[in-house]
Amino acid sequence: MRLKIHHRTIYRYRQPVSLGSHRLMLRPRESRDLRLISNDVVVTPGAVVKWAHDVYGNAVATATFQTMTDTLVIESAAEIQLHTTAWPIFDIAASAIYYPFRYSDDDWIDLGALAIQQYQDPAGRLREWARAFVAGNPTDTLCLLKDLSAGISEGIRYQSRDDEGTQSPIQTLDRGWGSCRDFAVLFGEAARSLGFGARIVSGYLYNPDHNIIGSGGAGTTHAWAEVYVPGAGWITFDPTNRSIGGFNLIPVAVVRDIRQAIPVAGSFVGMSDAFQGMSVEVLVTSLM
Repeated sequence: MRLKIHHRTIYRYRQPVSLGSHRLMLRPRESRDLRLISNDVVVTPGAVVKWAHDVYGNAVATATFQTMTDTLVIESAAEIQLHTTAWPIFDIAASAIYYPFRYSDDDWIDLGALAIQQYQDPAGRLREWARAFVAGNPTDTLCLLKDLSAGISEGIRYQSRDDEGTQSPIQTLDRGWGSCRDFAVLFGEAARSLGFGARIVSGYLYNPDHNIIGSGGAGTTHAWAEVYVPGAGWITFDPTNRSIGGFNLIPVAVVRDIRQAIPVAGSFVGMSDAFQGMSVEVLVTSLM
């Protein structure tokens, strides 16, 4: 698939304000499955934009401003080519076909914090919930992860949220509802509680038929998770849609904690009531 992604974020203020530096994570993440043909980021008012890679290899831009303004517009246009398949086959190493298995010493060291739960769970409730999906000892690793992903959408109601922040896994379990980012965090943390290395992914969802949960149109920002399985590498799971493999997913950032993957983050100096509101528009369209 050849796709075009247009992402526009607009901030409005009641009077001109001084803008602090803004951190932008908008560039699709290149890989064997994703070829970035072009990418252009335009910031209004004019800014000095500098690019760097973070510790995960994500492309991060920093925009600095010299003028005051009552409107900030950040537009990203990207053209990509996806080579993912709808029904991938994962060549899992013999040592990891059945759970529980042991990562190699090198893998365990390199996974580091990605294998450690990031949210407090002193009573072990999340691990107890996740253990319910373990069919036996041993059990098929891939089936376990598929069941864990499907169990989230089966037992928890999807509800979009425009407010900032992400629910903790325990909050999502208690409330019985959550957004895509809540689902992604719950799945990633549940996998970690079982001893897997997992990372959270932020990016875009391509939805040409308007029939996928988490998207109100042809495309939207989205969150999902990946689990590291020896032999197969990082396997994509989208618990919001019970999908595996990422056929319609466009990653922008992989992170330990979803708070590290905010598309646009920054500050301003002005009156306490200066901020008027923001809007986000995302459109993902096919070029073939």
